[in-house]
Amino acid sequence: MIRKLKSGRYRLYARKKNPKTRKRRILGTFTTRAAALKHEREIQFFKSRVRHYGSGLSPIIQAHPRAD
Repeated sequence: MIRKLKSGRYRLYARKKNPKTRKRRILGTFTTRAAALKHEREIQFFKSRVRHYGSGLSPIIQAHPRAD
């Protein structure tokens, strides 16, 4: 969510509220709305990659019990 501040800058907030504080997390402050929209798209792109591919870390090899 993007909001315009009194200073004329734009602030990007998280879509979901923190259940404990009931406030949105600040994801950045930008001089133009276009820059804020660009950063929001970058965040959404990264979130979709993490959901699909995992955290980007090498996969943990799980040990399988041997059948003797």
